Amino acid sequence: MHTLDLTYVGHGLHEELVAYVADQEGFPEQEGVHLALRDGVNWDDQRLRRGATIGLGRSVLTRLTDGVEWTALSVSTHRPLFWFVGGQHVSTMEDLRGRRLLVHAPHTAPGCFARIVLRRHGLDPDRDLECVIRPPGDYSMDLRRLRAGEVDAAYIGSTLDPAQITAEEGFHELGWVGDHLAIPTVGLAVDPAVIPLDDPAITAAVRAQRRALALLAADPDTAVTYLQRFLGRDTPDEVKRYHARFIAPWFTTDGQVDLAAADESLAAVAHELGVTHAPRAADVYRTDHVTL
Repeated sequence: MHTLDLTYVGHGLHEELVAYVADQEGFPEQEGVHLALRDGVNWDDQRLRRGATIGLGRSVLTRLTDGVEWTALSVSTHRPLFWFVGGQHVSTMEDLRGRRLLVHAPHTAPGCFARIVLRRHGLDPDRDLECVIRPPGDYSMDLRRLRAGEVDAAYIGSTLDPAQITAEEGFHELGWVGDHLAIPTVGLAVDPAVIPLDDPAITAAVRAQRRALALLAADPDTAVTYLQRFLGRDTPDEVKRYHARFIAPWFTTDGQVDLAAADESLAAVAHELGVTHAPRAADVYRTDHVTL
């Protein structure tokens, strides 16, 4: 039995769902690998390099800025599960002009994606609104600050269901990042300078993830059951709507990548980061390396 650390670098079903389903179904052991699922949200990049990571967004930013050749071998979705949510007086993205937005730092993957989406709505994140930086984690405090009027809008991730909280709180869902940017953000990646791409543990872990993706696609009832464990505030009907909107249409069934979309998004991220040359998607996402 091979062993491997598999690290998530963000909280919520976006990062954890596929690995969690694989673990609960026993797929890693069936493929011959013991996976230790690790919380690497606060780990530095050097520690992350010792194992595989789920966080393709963070790994690609590290590749662009630091030259670490993180390589993705499986892609779970190209649609980042982050949303802009406005308070009672902010009902459109354009209403953010002159307002206070609670958001991740620019050098993080979610923060970089947020800035790209803001610019696509004609908003300069450094001049047209005030970005109040928040660390990654649970977004419940963001809702408290939005409810108290300390900020006008918040940028939230998949620990919360945007439809549920906007209905409950009287807030407005302003925009979903996945509607504006198609970039692989979760799956499985390694630094080949530390772990070879053909390492048997990596191959087994990729196969386990792809079996989980296939299960989620083939069995919607099972998918909803697992989603309910992450969306504890939601009713079964709300979870079904979430699944129909964000999971069923957008999670891959086989871990493969859309290279054309990835090339376009890599160029956008590189431009936002001020990086002159973006790598080719075919060099970053080697999803044909492992076959079932």
